[in-house]
Amino acid sequence: MSKKAFITGGSRGIGRGIALRLAKAGYDIAFTYHSEQDEAESLKNEITKIGQKCFYYQATLQDADVPELITKQAIEDLGGLNVLVCNAGKTKFTSIRTLDLETIDFVYGLNYRSYILCTKIAANHMIENQIPGRIIHISSTRGIRAYRDDAIYGSLKAALNRLVQSLAIELAEFNITVNSVAPGATATRDNYSLEELQSGHISSLIPLKRKGKPDDVAGLVEYLVSDDASYITGETIKVDGGLILYGPNERPNGGQF
Repeated sequence: MSKKAFITGGSRGIGRGIALRLAKAGYDIAFTYHSEQDEAESLKNEITKIGQKCFYYQATLQDADVPELITKQAIEDLGGLNVLVCNAGKTKFTSIRTLDLETIDFVYGLNYRSYILCTKIAANHMIENQIPGRIIHISSTRGIRAYRDDAIYGSLKAALNRLVQSLAIELAEFNITVNSVAPGATATRDNYSLEELQSGHISSLIPLKRKGKPDDVAGLVEYLVSDDASYITGETIKVDGGLILYGPNERPNGGQF
């Protein structure tokens, strides 16, 4: 019998990589997208060709009432839920000097509140149905290392890393694990060549000398939702090629972001 996974922000980039990886591992997939229906339809077609069921939904997850409703819909369409991956998000660099309330509300609603509300519905379903579930939050190394003009987005990613610790404690008695995956600089398309991944200033600052691929993150997610990872919970695991290991004077030629 197929397992069931719901992924927010699944139509492109890291989310798409996760959806395809889990479909190949035998999961039926439901995912949200924000605006590009052609990308969502393309992903559904790929998953269907793999042999798994797939459902997708347009969702404005920054709106307070959407995350719970869309998670309930995904559970209904899938016929249950084993895995939740909260991935939807949008990067914003904003100076505190020009920060406005609209930006704060948007970044908070999409990158933090939606994760909590989707997790609430998924966890209750898993508990009620005695499912040993897996919950993954996609965070960022920007939640671990500080950057200029990143007070809002970066601090909310840091909050996600802390959030999974409390959730892991609370849900452990129900055999549900909760972990955070923190990507670094990652290409958002799936078809980057090695040459493209190695090009650019940011790649020169990464110890492994390339940007990440969506599948680098997806591989870790596939492991964390597997039985092999059943004893791992409350962790934040970086997938960044060593990007944030350097101290300020250790980068090649004193390079800075």
